Amino acid sequence: MTTSSIKANIRCDIQKVWETILAVENYHTWRSDVDRIEVIDEKRFITYTGDGYSTTFTVTVAEPFERWELDVENSDIKGHWAVVLASRGGETEINFTASSAAKKLLTRPIGKSVFEKVYLDKEQTRFIVDLKKVLG
Repeated sequence: MTTSSIKANIRCDIQKVWETILAVENYHTWRSDVDRIEVIDEKRFITYTGDGYSTTFTVTVAEPFERWELDVENSDIKGHWAVVLASRGGETEINFTASSAAKKLLTRPIGKSVFEKVYLDKEQTRFIVDLKKVLG
């Protein structure tokens, strides 16, 4: 399993950041990688890309205005996301740590870990960039 962390400051109060992140039913309006959402129940939802590729999320921790953790799974990976928020005056610091393990790769461990690292970096960066745009 590979783990990656990204930290960013968002020029927005922590309450608005928290509300935006947790309003998963609206992800298709601001996340560039999400075309539609299927909310299963209060703890599970599925995101779909424009070509129908699905990823299932299961909320494991929700501490208001502090921490949101989810198990993540699709046909290629299985992992865990942890989003930690901290208020810094009028800004919010977001620390996003994600772990994933490739499910299908039959290559040597080094090839598998490179795939996992590239996947995580892409997903984390896109999430932060999209979040900054919607809250900007």
